[in-house]
Amino acid sequence: MSQRRADWHGSPGPNDEVMPYSDDETDDELDETSDESEAEEPRDAPRPPEEPRPPEIGWKVKANDRAYHQLPEFQKKVFLCIKKSRYSGNAIKTYKYNFFTFLPLNLYEQFKRVANIYFLALLILQIIPEISTLPWYTTLIPLVIVLGITAIKDLVDDLARHRMDKEVNNRKSEVLLDGRFKEKKWMDIQVGDVVRLKKNDFIPADILLLSSSNPNSLCYVETAELDGETNLKFRMGLRATDERLQEERELAQFDGRKDPPTHHRGGGFTIQQSESAVHPSIHHGLQLIPERIRTMVLVGYSGLFQLVALLPTGDPTTAEGVSLDKIKPVDWGWNNYADRKFEFVDHFLVAKIKSKKDKDALEFFKLLSLCHTVMVDNNDGDLVYQAASPDEGALVTAARNFGFVFLSRTQDTITISEMGHETTYEMLALLDFNSDRKRMSIILKFPDGRIRLYCKGADTVIYERLSPDTRHKDSTQEALNIFANDTLRTLCLCYKDISVSEFEAWSRRHKEAQVNMVDREAALDRVSEEIEKDLMLIGATAIEDKLQDGVPETIANLAKADIKIWVLTGDKKETAENIGFSCKLLTDDMQIHYGEDVNEKLRIRQDTRRNEPPSSFRPGKKKTLEPFFPGSGKNALIITGGWLNEILYEKKKKRRRLRLRRLGKRQSPSNPQDPMNDTEKEMRQLDFVDMACECEAVICCRVTPKQKANVVSLVKKYKKAVTLSIGDGANDVNMIKTADIGVGISGQEGMQAVMSSDYAFAQFRYLQRLLLVHGRWSYIRMCKFLRFFFFKNFAFTLVHFWYSFFSGYSSQVAYEDWFITLYNLAYSSLPVLLVGLLDQDVNDRLSLKVPRLYIPGQLGELFNFKKFFISLFHGIFVSLIIFFIPYGAFLQTMGQDGEAPSDYQSFAVVTASSLIFTVNLQISLDTSYWTFVTFFAVLGSIAIYFGIMFDIHSAGIHVIFPSVFTFTGAASNALRQPYLWLTIVLTVGISLLPVVCIQFLHKTIWPSIGDKVQRNRKKYEMQMEEEDKKKQPSAFQRGRASRRSAYAFSHTPGYANLISSGQSIRRRQTAHGGNTERRPSPRRRAENI
Repeated sequence: MSQRRADWHGSPGPNDEVMPYSDDETDDELDETSDESEAEEPRDAPRPPEEPRPPEIGWKVKANDRAYHQLPEFQKKVFLCIKKSRYSGNAIKTYKYNFFTFLPLNLYEQFKRVANIYFLALLILQIIPEISTLPWYTTLIPLVIVLGITAIKDLVDDLARHRMDKEVNNRKSEVLLDGRFKEKKWMDIQVGDVVRLKKNDFIPADILLLSSSNPNSLCYVETAELDGETNLKFRMGLRATDERLQEERELAQFDGRKDPPTHHRGGGFTIQQSESAVHPSIHHGLQLIPERIRTMVLVGYSGLFQLVALLPTGDPTTAEGVSLDKIKPVDWGWNNYADRKFEFVDHFLVAKIKSKKDKDALEFFKLLSLCHTVMVDNNDGDLVYQAASPDEGALVTAARNFGFVFLSRTQDTITISEMGHETTYEMLALLDFNSDRKRMSIILKFPDGRIRLYCKGADTVIYERLSPDTRHKDSTQEALNIFANDTLRTLCLCYKDISVSEFEAWSRRHKEAQVNMVDREAALDRVSEEIEKDLMLIGATAIEDKLQDGVPETIANLAKADIKIWVLTGDKKETAENIGFSCKLLTDDMQIHYGEDVNEKLRIRQDTRRNEPPSSFRPGKKKTLEPFFPGSGKNALIITGGWLNEILYEKKKKRRRLRLRRLGKRQSPSNPQDPMNDTEKEMRQLDFVDMACECEAVICCRVTPKQKANVVSLVKKYKKAVTLSIGDGANDVNMIKTADIGVGISGQEGMQAVMSSDYAFAQFRYLQRLLLVHGRWSYIRMCKFLRFFFFKNFAFTLVHFWYSFFSGYSSQVAYEDWFITLYNLAYSSLPVLLVGLLDQDVNDRLSLKVPRLYIPGQLGELFNFKKFFISLFHGIFVSLIIFFIPYGAFLQTMGQDGEAPSDYQSFAVVTASSLIFTVNLQISLDTSYWTFVTFFAVLGSIAIYFGIMFDIHSAGIHVIFPSVFTFTGAASNALRQPYLWLTIVLTVGISLLPVVCIQFLHKTIWPSIGDKVQRNRKKYEMQMEEEDKKKQPSAFQRGRASRRSAYAFSHTPGYANLISSGQSIRRRQTAHGGNTERRPSPRRRAENI
């Protein structure tokens, strides 16, 4: 079955392969890319004269001169005449409080809450005797306890931040001071300091590379904690600093200056493959300030994967894999260079390679060891490969294990070990990968003089360039179809023998293209096309991003719970789409809509709206329109970052603002029909969100970190949905912070996402337990807590209201003062708190088994205005019973001793006792999960009530505090009367009987989803036991549609420029201009695109 795709043929749109660099470019950056907007302006349009601008005060850095940066020109006024340096220190500060600011700042934050302000105002009123009806301590004690518990929690959190800051600030780096390098803490590094970093060191600040131990001051940095990319980026120092700043003495005499550059914060970088590197610190005015995270799932999906697995095929018809449970992994003891971590189970293929009889299989792995841009580091005999992409490294590692070991390379040679024999090839040309070519080639001269081109690339471009005489074409096509259906990233490998005359003619044309001043890239591509044809196919490779355990099942369960899942990633469209299929977010029965199709549908909706009366469409006024995708079929969106900007009018508005500013004009009043109009833009965004919510899946690929955050903001703004973002890299931090709930996955890409999140765990599959188990339980507990909290306080407070009708509205309270103080603190708080912490309607396994249990929470069925008013009327009913039954029982009543017990204090004891029994037994009826602690809480609360009541009603405490404890002997006098105990039992029984009847009818006649699951609990448990018995490790299940998977290259060109230019190999010159080591000039220099 072929995959259905909605195509729209229209005007060309954004390049799907290109990620927008940023959504908030500076005006200069927009100016460079605003040719389109410039074209809209008339060439002869008069421009207003430019007014001279006052010089801006910038910053400068001078090496090895700390006093220089304290000059008055680098000072800024802080307050009155107090000044401080314009340059911030290098200390990291994420904590909120210190010893002096904790109490005032914490109280300020707590009293920003309306509830705390209310109780503070109530306390102030109770201090005034003339208007107070209750002692002031009845409000003070609960308020102090609540503020104290919150302050302790905030203090513990902030102490943890202090510890983390201290750990980072106390890291050590070598700083050049007084002519030699000394160890200094990160927090003590200042602007202009020269810092020496070693391999695998973290970078402590914004720095400028001066020199390194590698040739040409080359070093490699890993930026996983910043952008999530684990592949290395190379950086090079200036030639002048590389040649003159190598010795410690030369560095100590260095006093160079640096003007302001575009800067990036250090700390997320690590130095790789460079024994040492020297940098001046140039950090300026940059501190990390913490942001408070607020407590639809949007996924930055790089956290879904564990490792990259390789499936090589020499002759695709014979390279058959064998399942792990049938055969042991291959023993690589015969290969001294083998990577022992590489697991492979096809003994047949290994035996074929060792026999050296299959020339195609040998050529297959030789190509993998030669055709690449990988750099190698020989660390005491251990080869460490550094590649532009993990896929590239995996392919070279595979060739290494099969006996074709990449050993070293120079500017114009590459050396490998072929089954134990070392061979050096002369590199004549290196044609690197780019997103248009989708392939790379290398032209080599063999030791025997033969010239051969090796090429690897996407199957869609390789098959177009194959020779008619090539073999294995059909069998490889079948293997590619299987790999594509398995959502693996594939490459085709091929070669071509070239004559000397043919190469020399092509080389001349290639050199001419290299010096072309107009459209050089296109000219080079055309020349490459000439040589990359009539290729002979060798075989194909396939690479799998192995999903973490449980990812497809997690996504399927979340979908059953009616949770919308959007994927936001920086990966290519092909990669993102195939990952969508592999994790079952996309299925074969979905119709996929791409950016051009989405843009056209939105344009049609926009035109329809413009033809309607203006009053019909207003922001905030929802009008029911026809769906974007009529019918019952499933739909999915796949949109790139460029199309996202196009759809949401992001760049157009910025370019227009820039153009108007250049012309010295103000923006004219908005035209309702103008695409740049704010209202039009808002409606466009609303349309996009509506369209996306009609789809089962949404994938936004090639998006920037800010675009990820913007998508989350759109969902929150227009759908009022609770959003959860999950990611594992620093490029996901914006998205995590913007969402209502942020989840970080701890993995290989650093801890930035984890530190910015509300929750953190190690694998994506734990998300279903977080949402379907703990999230649902938390929602149920909170709803029960709120309902019962309102009920018990309505029942408690309204007794005063009914009592006022019989007390002449004299402000006399119906209870004793201390009962009012302790009611919410000690007598009725523990059971409801335990319900809010421990209650669960079904166990965790049933919660995962039946994901639809999550749906009532999405619909807000357990707490809403209806439930609030039910709690209100329930409280009114109970308060009426608690007041009027004891009131009626006390009329014309005679006790056993012949005295009437109908005094005010006995009445207060009876109503209070009835209330305590009622509210504690009521929470028992609402409790679904009973433990020993729950029993203790209910019975203990009642016991605490009677224990405290008898104590504060005793004569002993009255003697000590006669004005505070006035109910002397009231409890013992009232509760020794059986008549009053009967009154309490009658009151409690009448209060609870309707609740019992209503709950019985609801569970019998109108059961909820949870009630049905509880009723069939045994059935579900038996099903789960049977599933556990049948469950066996199975092969990864794939889709059945025939489609091409993404090619296994990095998103950007590799190290070809670096290799061919010789900058990574050329020896460093001395300060006098001589070479420390000379080598003969090569006969040919490698040519490079």
